[in-house]
This record gives sequence, C-alpha cells and structure tokens, in this order.
Amino acid sequence: MPLNPPITHWRGKTVWLVGASTGIGRATASLLHAHGAKLIVSARNADALNAFVTQHPGAIALPLDATDLQAVKQAARAVSTMGRLDGMVYFAAHYNEMRSDAMDLSDMLRHLRINYVGALHLLDAVLPQLLADAKNGGFISLVGSVAGYGGLPKSLAYGPTKAALINLAQTLYLDLHDRNIGVFIINPGFVETPLTAQNNFKMPALISPEQAATEILKGWARGDFEIHFPKRFTFWMKALQLLPYWLYFFCVRHITGA
Repeated sequence: MPLNPPITHWRGKTVWLVGASTGIGRATASLLHAHGAKLIVSARNADALNAFVTQHPGAIALPLDATDLQAVKQAARAVSTMGRLDGMVYFAAHYNEMRSDAMDLSDMLRHLRINYVGALHLLDAVLPQLLADAKNGGFISLVGSVAGYGGLPKSLAYGPTKAALINLAQTLYLDLHDRNIGVFIINPGFVETPLTAQNNFKMPALISPEQAATEILKGWARGDFEIHFPKRFTFWMKALQLLPYWLYFFCVRHITGA
C-alpha cells in the first residue's frame, strides 16, 4: 500500500531541485525534464546550472547557497512568482571521511550546515507555499543515505547528518500526510558522484547517477515513503539494524575491516 500519493505523471508539474549541478541531483533533474516537468534548478555553481539549462530548454537556473537563510528566503520568493510549486527535492550534500582520532570540528559543522541545516532553510521557505495549496497536493523529498541507518567507520561527520534527515522526514510525514502533502526520504547506497570519488575503498553495488535517478522516479511512482537503492546492497544495510548492538558492531568491523 503506498504511503504517499504516487507521482506517475510529471508533465506540467513544477519541481525545485536544490543541489542539481552534479551527481544524482543533476541526473534526476535531467530525467524529470525528459518526462515533461518544469524545473527550477539550484546549486552554488552557477556555471553548471547554466550549462544544464542550455541542455534542457525551459529549465530555470536559480543559483543558491542553501546554508544562507536570507538567500533561501529570497529564492523562495522568486519561486513563488513562477506559479504553483508542486514539489521540492533537497540533494545538496557535503562529504569527507572522518574518524574520531582525526576529528575536525569545522568540517563537521560544514557537514551539518549543508546536509541538514540547508534542508531546514528550504523547508521553512517552501512549506508555507505547499500548505497554502495543499488541496492540489505537493511533495517534499529529502536525500539521506544508508550511512544514516547506523554508525559506520569513517562516517563521524557525514552519517549523523543523514540520520537526522531520516528522522526529520519521518516526523514530516506524520505531520503532513493528512494535509495532502507527500514526504519522501531517498536513501542511496554507493553512487558514482564527485562525493564518492574520494573513497579509497571498493564500493559494493556501485551504480551510476542515471541509475539512481531511475530508481528515484520509480519510488515516486510507487508512492514509497523511503526510496532506497540498489536493493541488493540496501537490504543488507537494513538487516544490520535488526541485530543486537554487540552483533551489529562485530559485523560492521568484520565487513569494513575497521
């Protein structure tokens, strides 16, 4: 049974994608454009956004640093003048490996600002628009990670921010489901992006951004609350959460070699 209203038709729908200049965000924007969606694409890299718009006629570039609250509010006001907003997807992310014996507080706070606080800025700006037009539906998608399921080596800075997004999405769902607004949490495994390019270990079940985008649209079409992929990897990550902690820690250490 779908937890959200399935989204199967995109023609004419206006979607604001934040973090759309590279990786999964760009691939998803490209696929939505192919399905007829009207796109507003945001990221800090204005040149990359302009290149996207050139390749995808009709898309609108709106350069934005999601960590800047005033800039987000200004961007939201601009979006509100473009007609009805059907949905927002927050792809913006920052990732560096980090362990406790090399804790970098400034970088941990950067993870927090981009991965979590930026999402709060967008929610604060977008929710009033969606609630005002709730009779026509609307949706919010946050992009977490399987790294948010539980503690992992080298994920001191990244994992907790993704765990926060998962919890946030669950709470938003409880608040907004009866208000006719869909809430989705997207939890990818390993995807070949600029963020994962720095990893110096073998990434199991690695997929392309285009494959990830296809899985995201399938999840929206099914009305899933959680969209996770690739299943051959994410189901194992989910299974680990069912273990008692002593066994969870043993398995994670054994699997990762930590």
